[in-house]
Amino acid sequence: MSDPTAHHVGVTVTDLDRAVEFYAETFDLDVVAEFSVGGDAFAEAVDVDAAAAEFAHLDAGGSLVELVAYEPAGEENGDPELNRPGATHLGLSVDDVEEFYADLADDVETLSPPRTTSSGTTICFVRDPEGNLIEVLDA
Repeated sequence: MSDPTAHHVGVTVTDLDRAVEFYAETFDLDVVAEFSVGGDAFAEAVDVDAAAAEFAHLDAGGSLVELVAYEPAGEENGDPELNRPGATHLGLSVDDVEEFYADLADDVETLSPPRTTSSGTTICFVRDPEGNLIEVLDA
């Protein structure tokens, strides 16, 4: 058996262009690949009848953020609650969370200003335009 390594974190979105713009502008992530996938093998692999998808891979410094928009689109789950079993979030580190927070565009939704937890880590959470949660923490 081979040893697994992290390749990407997938984030499903409805508007790929808007999501790419958000992650590129807010986190300064570079797009390294854009592609489409469809056909029977893909639909079977993702267990969605007649599925096709548009993908964008963004470089997150050693791992990829994979943004994907499916056809047909599934039903929305609503805003995720972090304490809900099965909830997910993307974690991205920055040099200075306080500075990152101060520089956020006015239309970026946050859960709170940066807070330093009892473990000594400074964090804040933001939502992407689709409502997906992103934890921002000190590098």
